[in-house]
Amino acid sequence: MADKGIKIGFVFIKATEGISKVDEQFRRNWLEADAQNIPKGAYHFFIVTRSAKKQAANFIQMVNLRSGDMPPVLDVEKSFGVSVPEMQNAVKEWLHEVERHYGVKPIIYTNIDFYEHYFQTGFEDYPLWIAHYLQPEKPRIESKWIFWQHSEKGRVDGIKAPVDFNIFYGDSTDFRNFLIQ
Repeated sequence: MADKGIKIGFVFIKATEGISKVDEQFRRNWLEADAQNIPKGAYHFFIVTRSAKKQAANFIQMVNLRSGDMPPVLDVEKSFGVSVPEMQNAVKEWLHEVERHYGVKPIIYTNIDFYEHYFQTGFEDYPLWIAHYLQPEKPRIESKWIFWQHSEKGRVDGIKAPVDFNIFYGDSTDFRNFLIQ
């Protein structure tokens, strides 16, 4: 059963992972969001030990963004044992490649501990989508965030598995202005 009183205002859809993987449901989900007239965004799951440039190319090849879509998202939440400078350099390379292609700053998605360890400096200009499930009112983070993933246990009609629930920080005008123009 779906959560009562919840109106879906936007969706993020996994598109790609690493240098060659494409989510098998991406195209269907992307088209269905369009059919339902739901603002949508696509994300790439980052593997820091693989070429950032090739990962960006994988995402760019699969995702055609247009006016009314959300900026692209880099989901980075695993370190694979790399150092802070290695992580930052690789992430910046992906962000720059994708920003150059789409003409809009990508969003960084991660959890609080990962963000504070790897991205507290040098990434302030990028919109932040933060995952934090333990606070009822807002995430425990000093940095400015634009999206907050507050639950991984949401229920939506038509989707069998639990889904992540997110909120946008701002009002409807702020949201419209955030979308790709």
